[in-house]
Amino acid sequence: MHRLVASCSESHKFVGRPGRLAENPSFSRLSRSSQVTVSAVLAAIDRTDNAETSEEVTEILQQALASYGVAYHGLVRAQLPHEPLGDALLSGILPDGWAETYVKRKYLLIDPVVRHLGQSRSGFRWQTAAELHANGKHGKRMDRMMADASKAGLKDGYSFPVHGRRGLLAHLSIGGDPVDLQSADLALIGALASKAYWRMADLKGLGQTHPLDALDDIKLTHREMESLHYLADGMTSPEIAAVLEISNHTVDWYMNGIQQKLKAKNRHHAVALAFRLGLVS
Repeated sequence: MHRLVASCSESHKFVGRPGRLAENPSFSRLSRSSQVTVSAVLAAIDRTDNAETSEEVTEILQQALASYGVAYHGLVRAQLPHEPLGDALLSGILPDGWAETYVKRKYLLIDPVVRHLGQSRSGFRWQTAAELHANGKHGKRMDRMMADASKAGLKDGYSFPVHGRRGLLAHLSIGGDPVDLQSADLALIGALASKAYWRMADLKGLGQTHPLDALDDIKLTHREMESLHYLADGMTSPEIAAVLEISNHTVDWYMNGIQQKLKAKNRHHAVALAFRLGLVS
Protein backbone atom coordinates (compact mmCIF):
# COMPACT_ATOMS: atom_id res chain seq x y z
CA MET A 1 0.00 0.00 0.00
CA HIS A 2 1.14 3.54 -0.67
CA ARG A 3 2.53 5.52 2.25
CA LEU A 4 3.27 9.21 2.38
CA VAL A 5 6.51 10.28 3.99
CA ALA A 6 5.63 13.96 4.16
CA SER A 7 4.66 15.40 7.51
CA CYS A 8 1.09 16.48 8.22
CA SER A 9 2.13 20.12 7.96
CA GLU A 10 3.73 19.47 4.57
CA SER A 11 0.52 17.89 3.32
CA HIS A 12 -1.33 21.12 4.03
CA LYS A 13 1.12 22.95 1.77
CA PHE A 14 -0.06 20.75 -1.07
CA VAL A 15 -3.80 21.20 -0.50
CA GLY A 16 -5.34 23.74 -2.84
CA ARG A 17 -2.28 23.95 -5.14
CA PRO A 18 -2.54 20.87 -7.38
CA GLY A 19 -1.28 22.72 -10.42
CA ARG A 20 2.09 23.61 -8.85
CA LEU A 21 3.05 20.34 -7.16
CA ALA A 22 6.15 19.75 -9.25
CA GLU A 23 7.58 23.07 -8.00
CA ASN A 24 7.10 22.18 -4.33
CA PRO A 25 10.33 20.91 -2.65
CA SER A 26 8.35 18.80 -0.18
CA PHE A 27 6.53 17.09 -3.03
CA SER A 28 9.73 16.38 -4.94
CA ARG A 29 11.13 14.48 -1.93
CA LEU A 30 8.28 11.95 -2.03
CA SER A 31 8.64 8.57 -3.69
CA ARG A 32 7.11 8.19 -7.13
CA SER A 33 4.19 6.11 -5.81
CA SER A 34 3.51 8.66 -3.06
CA GLN A 35 3.56 11.49 -5.60
CA VAL A 36 0.92 9.65 -7.60
CA THR A 37 -1.24 9.24 -4.48
CA VAL A 38 -0.92 12.89 -3.43
CA SER A 39 -1.70 14.04 -6.95
CA ALA A 40 -4.77 11.80 -7.11
CA VAL A 41 -6.23 13.11 -3.86
CA LEU A 42 -5.51 16.76 -4.64
CA ALA A 43 -7.01 16.37 -8.10
CA ALA A 44 -10.10 14.85 -6.45
CA ILE A 45 -10.37 17.80 -4.06
CA ASP A 46 -10.14 20.18 -7.01
CA ARG A 47 -12.67 18.23 -9.12
CA THR A 48 -15.22 17.94 -6.32
CA ASP A 49 -16.03 21.66 -6.49
CA ASN A 50 -17.20 21.20 -10.07
CA ALA A 51 -19.13 17.96 -9.61
CA GLU A 52 -22.66 18.38 -10.98
CA THR A 53 -24.29 15.25 -9.50
CA SER A 54 -24.02 13.13 -6.36
CA GLU A 55 -23.01 10.21 -8.57
CA GLU A 56 -20.06 12.23 -9.81
CA VAL A 57 -18.96 12.96 -6.23
CA THR A 58 -19.11 9.23 -5.48
CA GLU A 59 -17.01 8.45 -8.54
CA ILE A 60 -14.42 11.07 -7.57
CA LEU A 61 -14.16 9.64 -4.05
CA GLN A 62 -13.87 6.09 -5.33
CA GLN A 63 -11.07 6.95 -7.75
CA ALA A 64 -9.08 8.94 -5.18
CA LEU A 65 -9.37 6.26 -2.49
CA ALA A 66 -8.40 3.55 -4.98
CA SER A 67 -4.95 5.16 -5.11
CA TYR A 68 -4.51 3.94 -1.52
CA GLY A 69 -5.88 0.50 -2.31
CA VAL A 70 -9.17 1.28 -0.52
CA ALA A 71 -12.16 -0.57 -1.98
CA TYR A 72 -15.10 0.72 0.08
CA HIS A 73 -16.31 4.03 1.43
CA GLY A 74 -19.36 5.64 2.96
CA LEU A 75 -20.07 9.35 3.33
CA VAL A 76 -22.77 9.50 6.00
CA ARG A 77 -24.49 12.55 7.46
CA ALA A 78 -25.28 12.70 11.19
CA GLN A 79 -27.66 9.83 11.85
CA LEU A 80 -30.22 9.00 14.51
CA PRO A 81 -30.03 5.48 16.01
CA HIS A 82 -33.44 4.41 14.66
CA GLU A 83 -32.83 5.87 11.19
CA PRO A 84 -32.17 3.49 8.25
CA LEU A 85 -28.55 3.71 7.09
CA GLY A 86 -29.72 4.24 3.52
CA ASP A 87 -31.48 7.47 4.50
CA ALA A 88 -28.27 8.96 5.89
CA LEU A 89 -25.86 7.61 3.26
CA LEU A 90 -24.85 10.44 0.92
CA SER A 91 -22.25 8.48 -1.04
CA GLY A 92 -21.15 4.91 -0.74
CA ILE A 93 -19.55 1.83 -2.20
CA LEU A 94 -20.27 -0.84 0.42
CA PRO A 95 -19.83 -4.64 0.59
CA ASP A 96 -22.93 -6.57 -0.45
CA GLY A 97 -25.30 -7.01 2.48
CA TRP A 98 -23.29 -4.98 5.00
CA ALA A 99 -25.77 -2.10 5.28
CA GLU A 100 -28.61 -4.57 5.91
CA THR A 101 -26.59 -6.42 8.56
CA TYR A 102 -25.62 -3.15 10.27
CA VAL A 103 -29.24 -2.00 10.51
CA LYS A 104 -30.74 -5.41 11.36
CA ARG A 105 -28.38 -5.95 14.30
CA LYS A 106 -28.69 -2.31 15.44
CA TYR A 107 -24.94 -1.82 15.43
CA LEU A 108 -25.33 1.96 15.34
CA LEU A 109 -26.26 1.82 19.02
CA ILE A 110 -22.91 0.30 20.03
CA ASP A 111 -20.57 1.10 17.13
CA PRO A 112 -17.23 2.20 18.70
CA VAL A 113 -16.45 4.27 15.60
CA VAL A 114 -19.69 6.25 15.97
CA ARG A 115 -18.94 6.83 19.64
CA HIS A 116 -15.43 8.04 18.87
CA LEU A 117 -16.61 10.41 16.14
CA GLY A 118 -18.34 12.52 18.77
CA GLN A 119 -15.03 13.37 20.42
CA SER A 120 -12.52 13.25 17.56
CA ARG A 121 -11.43 16.28 15.54
CA SER A 122 -9.51 14.36 12.87
CA GLY A 123 -9.31 11.00 11.12
CA PHE A 124 -8.63 7.84 13.12
CA ARG A 125 -8.27 4.09 12.61
CA TRP A 126 -11.24 1.88 13.52
CA GLN A 127 -9.04 -0.29 15.72
CA THR A 128 -8.18 2.74 17.84
CA ALA A 129 -11.86 3.36 18.58
CA ALA A 130 -12.50 -0.35 19.24
CA GLU A 131 -9.67 -0.54 21.77
CA LEU A 132 -10.85 2.57 23.62
CA HIS A 133 -14.30 1.03 24.18
CA ALA A 134 -13.28 -2.64 24.52
CA ASN A 135 -13.83 -2.80 28.28
CA GLY A 136 -17.26 -1.18 28.27
CA LYS A 137 -20.64 -2.79 28.75
CA HIS A 138 -21.02 -3.47 25.02
CA GLY A 139 -17.51 -4.82 24.47
CA LYS A 140 -18.66 -8.25 23.30
CA ARG A 141 -21.22 -6.82 20.88
CA MET A 142 -18.57 -4.48 19.53
CA ASP A 143 -16.26 -7.46 18.97
CA ARG A 144 -19.06 -9.22 17.10
CA MET A 145 -19.69 -6.14 14.97
CA MET A 146 -16.01 -5.87 14.05
CA ALA A 147 -15.94 -9.60 13.22
CA ASP A 148 -19.03 -9.26 11.02
CA ALA A 149 -17.48 -6.25 9.28
CA SER A 150 -14.29 -8.21 8.60
CA LYS A 151 -16.28 -11.14 7.25
CA ALA A 152 -18.10 -8.75 4.90
CA GLY A 153 -14.79 -7.44 3.55
CA LEU A 154 -14.18 -4.51 5.90
CA LYS A 155 -11.07 -5.94 7.54
CA ASP A 156 -9.65 -2.56 8.47
CA GLY A 157 -10.55 1.07 8.02
CA TYR A 158 -10.52 4.72 9.03
CA SER A 159 -13.14 7.37 9.70
CA PHE A 160 -12.96 11.13 9.17
CA PRO A 161 -15.37 13.50 10.96
CA VAL A 162 -16.77 16.55 9.17
CA HIS A 163 -17.63 19.41 11.49
CA GLY A 164 -19.69 22.57 11.07
CA ARG A 165 -20.99 25.34 13.34
CA ARG A 166 -23.34 22.90 15.05
CA GLY A 167 -20.78 20.18 15.65
CA LEU A 168 -20.50 16.86 13.85
CA LEU A 169 -22.33 17.03 10.52
CA ALA A 170 -21.13 13.88 8.80
CA HIS A 171 -18.24 11.47 8.44
CA LEU A 172 -16.39 9.58 5.73
CA SER A 173 -15.52 5.97 6.53
CA ILE A 174 -13.15 4.03 4.29
CA GLY A 175 -12.26 0.36 4.53
CA GLY A 176 -11.31 -2.94 2.98
CA ASP A 177 -7.96 -4.71 3.26
CA PRO A 178 -5.52 -3.31 5.88
CA VAL A 179 -3.83 -0.04 4.85
CA ASP A 180 -1.29 1.84 6.96
CA LEU A 181 -1.98 5.56 6.60
CA GLN A 182 0.40 8.20 7.91
CA SER A 183 -0.51 11.59 9.38
CA ALA A 184 -0.18 13.26 5.97
CA ASP A 185 -2.54 10.71 4.44
CA LEU A 186 -5.09 11.40 7.17
CA ALA A 187 -4.85 15.15 6.57
CA LEU A 188 -5.35 14.79 2.82
CA ILE A 189 -8.27 12.37 3.07
CA GLY A 190 -9.80 14.49 5.82
CA ALA A 191 -9.69 17.49 3.49
CA LEU A 192 -11.30 15.41 0.75
CA ALA A 193 -14.02 14.20 3.14
CA SER A 194 -14.92 17.77 4.07
CA LYS A 195 -14.92 18.93 0.45
CA ALA A 196 -17.06 15.97 -0.64
CA TYR A 197 -19.60 16.53 2.12
CA TRP A 198 -20.06 20.22 1.41
CA ARG A 199 -20.44 19.61 -2.31
CA MET A 200 -22.94 16.84 -1.63
CA ALA A 201 -24.78 19.12 0.82
CA ASP A 202 -25.07 21.78 -1.88
CA LEU A 203 -26.34 19.26 -4.43
CA LYS A 204 -28.91 17.84 -2.00
CA GLY A 205 -29.84 21.15 -0.37
CA LEU A 206 -28.71 20.06 3.10
CA GLY A 207 -26.77 23.13 4.19
CA GLN A 208 -25.74 22.72 7.85
CA THR A 209 -28.88 20.87 8.86
CA HIS A 210 -29.07 17.30 10.10
CA PRO A 211 -31.42 15.20 12.30
CA LEU A 212 -29.74 16.31 15.54
CA ASP A 213 -30.37 20.03 14.96
CA ALA A 214 -33.50 19.97 17.09
CA LEU A 215 -31.41 18.84 20.08
CA ASP A 216 -28.76 21.58 19.83
CA ASP A 217 -30.07 23.65 22.74
CA ILE A 218 -30.60 20.76 25.14
CA LYS A 219 -29.80 21.57 28.77
CA LEU A 220 -29.30 18.80 31.32
CA THR A 221 -29.04 19.41 35.05
CA HIS A 222 -25.84 18.54 36.92
CA ARG A 223 -27.45 15.39 38.34
CA GLU A 224 -28.77 14.37 34.93
CA MET A 225 -25.30 14.76 33.45
CA GLU A 226 -23.80 12.65 36.24
CA SER A 227 -26.42 9.96 35.72
CA LEU A 228 -25.92 10.03 31.95
CA HIS A 229 -22.16 9.58 32.29
CA TYR A 230 -22.57 6.60 34.60
CA LEU A 231 -25.22 5.14 32.28
CA ALA A 232 -22.80 5.48 29.35
CA ASP A 233 -20.23 3.58 31.42
CA GLY A 234 -22.67 0.66 31.57
CA MET A 235 -23.93 1.08 35.13
CA THR A 236 -27.44 0.05 36.19
CA SER A 237 -29.88 2.19 38.19
CA PRO A 238 -28.96 0.53 41.52
CA GLU A 239 -25.25 1.03 40.79
CA ILE A 240 -25.76 4.69 39.87
CA ALA A 241 -27.91 5.17 42.98
CA ALA A 242 -25.16 3.73 45.18
CA VAL A 243 -22.49 6.01 43.69
CA LEU A 244 -24.63 9.16 43.91
CA GLU A 245 -26.09 8.10 47.28
CA ILE A 246 -29.68 8.53 46.12
CA SER A 247 -32.60 6.14 45.69
CA ASN A 248 -33.23 3.94 42.65
CA HIS A 249 -36.49 5.82 42.16
CA THR A 250 -34.63 9.14 41.94
CA VAL A 251 -32.21 7.70 39.38
CA ASP A 252 -35.13 6.48 37.28
CA TRP A 253 -36.68 9.94 37.54
CA TYR A 254 -33.45 11.48 36.20
CA MET A 255 -33.35 8.91 33.40
CA ASN A 256 -36.90 9.71 32.35
CA GLY A 257 -35.98 13.40 32.21
CA ILE A 258 -32.91 12.65 30.10
CA GLN A 259 -34.93 10.54 27.66
CA GLN A 260 -37.56 13.25 27.30
CA LYS A 261 -35.00 15.99 26.65
CA LEU A 262 -33.09 13.86 24.14
CA LYS A 263 -36.32 12.53 22.59
CA ALA A 264 -34.89 9.05 23.14
CA LYS A 265 -36.96 5.88 22.94
CA ASN A 266 -35.02 4.12 25.70
CA ARG A 267 -31.77 4.30 27.67
CA HIS A 268 -29.63 2.73 24.94
CA HIS A 269 -31.03 5.28 22.51
CA ALA A 270 -30.24 8.08 24.98
CA VAL A 271 -26.62 6.97 25.31
CA ALA A 272 -26.20 6.73 21.54
CA LEU A 273 -27.57 10.26 21.10
CA ALA A 274 -25.39 11.56 23.92
CA PHE A 275 -22.27 10.27 22.17
CA ARG A 276 -23.33 11.86 18.88
CA LEU A 277 -24.00 15.18 20.61
CA GLY A 278 -20.70 15.09 22.48
CA LEU A 279 -22.44 15.07 25.90
CA VAL A 280 -20.36 12.05 26.93
CA SER A 281 -17.10 10.62 25.69
